[in-house]
Amino acid sequence: MAPFRFALQASHAASPDAWRDLARKTEDLGYSTLYIPDHLDDQWAPMIALTVAAEATTTLRVGTLVLDNDFRHPVVLAKEAATLDVVSGGRFELGLGAGWMTTDYTQSGLVMEAAGVRVAKLAESLEIMRAMWGAGRATLAGVHYQVTEAVGTPRPVTPGGPPLVIGGGSRRILTLAGQHADVVSIVPSLAAGVIGPEVAAQSVVEKYSDRVAWARAAAGDRAGDLEFQCWTAVVQVVPNAAELFENLAPAFGLTPDQLRAAPIALIGTTGEIAETLHKRREELGFSYIVVHEAEMDALAPVIAELAGR
Repeated sequence: MAPFRFALQASHAASPDAWRDLARKTEDLGYSTLYIPDHLDDQWAPMIALTVAAEATTTLRVGTLVLDNDFRHPVVLAKEAATLDVVSGGRFELGLGAGWMTTDYTQSGLVMEAAGVRVAKLAESLEIMRAMWGAGRATLAGVHYQVTEAVGTPRPVTPGGPPLVIGGGSRRILTLAGQHADVVSIVPSLAAGVIGPEVAAQSVVEKYSDRVAWARAAAGDRAGDLEFQCWTAVVQVVPNAAELFENLAPAFGLTPDQLRAAPIALIGTTGEIAETLHKRREELGFSYIVVHEAEMDALAPVIAELAGR
C-alpha cells in the first residue's frame, strides 16, 4: 500500500504575505501538497499562486485540484505546467479535469458541452501534453484539437512531465483517470453542475468502492501503480464522534452509520481518525487525503501520526 500523504486545498489569502505564510505553515504541519482549485468565483489564478507558494517553501509540493480543461489550450498549458515543474524543482502536480461547475461557463460565456464531449476533449489534451513533455513535440489531428509540431519547451525536470491528477465521480472520467493518471482523485458525482443535496447520496461508501473499481479496471497492468486520493468535506477531531454522527447525519440525508463510513467525513479522536484512514486505505486504497484550509489545524495531529507511513 502507498504511504499516507495529506494535502491542503486553499483558494486565496488576504495578502501575498498571508499566502506565503499559509504555504509555509502547510509545509511545517507535514502536509505533502498545497492545492488550489480552478473556478471563476472568488479565488486566485492557480498557476501564479502556486508559483509564489513554491518559491516560499522548500519541500512542499504544489498542485491544481483541478484545472478545467476548457479554460486553456493544451499546448499553452503544457508549457505553463513544464515551466512550473522547472521553477519548483519538480514539486508541481497537474490536476486536470473536464469541467463541471455550471456557473464557470455561464460567467465566462464558454459553451458547456455534453459531459462525453468534455471528457473526449480532455483525452486529446492529455495526448498532446504527454507528447510535448516526452518526445518534445506534438502533432495531433484530433476531433477537438489540431496541433502540428508543437514544441515542448521548456523540458520538464520530472521525467515525462509533472504527475497527473485526474478524477471525478463518473465512470467515464474515472476510466480516463485509470488510463492516464498518476493520482486518481475520487469525489462524489458532480453531474448536477452544483454542490447540492444530491452530493451526499453520492458519498456513501458503496459508491466510492464502485469508483475505485472503475479506475483500477481501466488501468489494467498499471493498476498497482495508481495513487488514490480522497477529498474530505468534514474533519472534526473530537471525543464524542458518535454524538456528532447522530446530529450531522440528517443534514446530509444519511444515517449515522452511512455518514461514519462515507469517505467525505473524518470525525473522532486522533486515534479513531487514524484507524478510519487505515481501514479506508486497506479497503479502498485511499492514501492521499485532501482537506480544506479551515481544517488544516484539526488534522495536524493525525498527519503527525500517519504521514509517510
